[in-house]
Amino acid sequence: MFNLAGGGGNVQGYNADFTWVAFFCCLIAASGGALFGYDNGVMGGVTSMDGFLDKFFPSIKKREAETPTVHNLYCQYNSQTLQLMTSSLFIAGALCELSGTTAWLSRNHGRKRVMMYSGALFMVAAIILACAEHISVIVIGRVFQGVAISFASVSVPIYNSEMAPPHLRGRFNQLYQIILTLFILVAQVINLIINLTNAVRWGWRLSLGFAFVPSSVLFLGGIFLPDSPNSLLERGFPEQARKNLEYVRGRKDVDKEFNDLVEAAHIASQCKNPWGTIFSKKYWPQLVLSAFSTTFQQWTGINTLIFYAPQLFLALGTTKNISLIAAIILGACNHLSTYVAWWTADIFGRKTLFLQAGFQMAGALIVVAVSLKCLGQQGVWMAWYILAIICVYDMAYAWSWGPLGWLYPTEIQTLETRSCGLAVASFCNLLFSAVIAQTFLTMLCSLQWGTFLFFACCVIVETILVALLFVEPKAVPIEDCPFLFKKHWFWKRYASRGLGYQEKAVLMKKIESAKARGEAPPDEPGMQQILAELKNASTVSEISTSEHLVGLPDKQL
Repeated sequence: MFNLAGGGGNVQGYNADFTWVAFFCCLIAASGGALFGYDNGVMGGVTSMDGFLDKFFPSIKKREAETPTVHNLYCQYNSQTLQLMTSSLFIAGALCELSGTTAWLSRNHGRKRVMMYSGALFMVAAIILACAEHISVIVIGRVFQGVAISFASVSVPIYNSEMAPPHLRGRFNQLYQIILTLFILVAQVINLIINLTNAVRWGWRLSLGFAFVPSSVLFLGGIFLPDSPNSLLERGFPEQARKNLEYVRGRKDVDKEFNDLVEAAHIASQCKNPWGTIFSKKYWPQLVLSAFSTTFQQWTGINTLIFYAPQLFLALGTTKNISLIAAIILGACNHLSTYVAWWTADIFGRKTLFLQAGFQMAGALIVVAVSLKCLGQQGVWMAWYILAIICVYDMAYAWSWGPLGWLYPTEIQTLETRSCGLAVASFCNLLFSAVIAQTFLTMLCSLQWGTFLFFACCVIVETILVALLFVEPKAVPIEDCPFLFKKHWFWKRYASRGLGYQEKAVLMKKIESAKARGEAPPDEPGMQQILAELKNASTVSEISTSEHLVGLPDKQL
């Protein structure tokens, strides 16, 4: 049976041990996370630099000089134009996903080329931003960045999952989030260095232009990295696919894994309309939970702190340098805590980490809200106190929703819907990033301390929905994940509507394997359905092509 996950180097007969070639391929591809991370980390510092504010937002600079009051504690940086500048990146990325461009390119041009396109667009954007003389040019540059991030957020996770040894797929996939959080920290350090060297009149150009470096790594990777065997098979290049698989595995005897990849590619190719498939009722569990996974990421409120951390600490009465140091501490906490998920996700499970983090994050946000309400603006010590509580919140996010919010959709999607499913996940992430980036400063001005209480309520609702609706894919081979929904108290009413392409292939293999051993087929969801069809079919090949075993249109179900 084709196996895309497992628990050792020799998984289901695969000769797929760890190799440095596979690791470095995935590490370079994961530089796509640097694009998102660097932008997240750099913008908060740039929008607090005097030179940037004088040039593009003089009204905010004027408010900074006013005598502090309770009102401008929360409203000092309230500007629709500033928020539009931030959110334009996410709006562009969301529209790119909504149009289906990213998924189409990933499927027809391959993951490697899409990564190259992403790097090239981000390089162009870095040059535009560094040379900008008007706010409209800044917005145009960020639109380019948004499209680039859209490409990277879909192509990189798929590429890494396809290149990694099966038993290391979870960890290799999390390289994306590790690099992302690392470059949030890098961007914050660069902002501080520029501020300390008194280059703030023009230093914002350096901060924005430095994005050229990680994007060039991704661009060169898109040129020189080998394409994934899965992508080559999908596009009709089996000989090159075999060569690339041998290269990343470091050996010639890869027959079992290659044959299973050929079978997986055949299953995926049977689905001629993946977008129509993923929106049919049978695939609603995968569709909804992929959307929830990245939507919930944003409604934890994390990006409000990443985007606007320096502004928050400035509003609490710190200096520019201290606000940037506080942002660095927050970034370091975020990055280091990501390694917790790296080591524990396969021990405790994804759902367990989501639930634990939910309680920790909600509690921390409530403490922040109550502290701001009761203590108000108390000077530098208040800023450090709030920073400590936010770090508690940030640690929980970094070992749960941060990395696992992207990993989860890759695990629950079927072969026939994977590209579209990740495009949906990326769309939701970018869409709600845009919504929050466009509204947070206004929300902070209107709700004040209640903003943090609002996000605490969001986290509580998310945690309840995780407990009720999420399945646990820990230690489940990825080809068997669709069957988890057939056992779920709510999703089984949808997942049991016929058999999908991947489910059909898995069950037929199990029947053949049981027959070879002289045993009865295992009693598991969907087995009775396919056995009933088998009675009416003269051969196994007839059952494998039977139309009604595949996810049927809703009107036939």
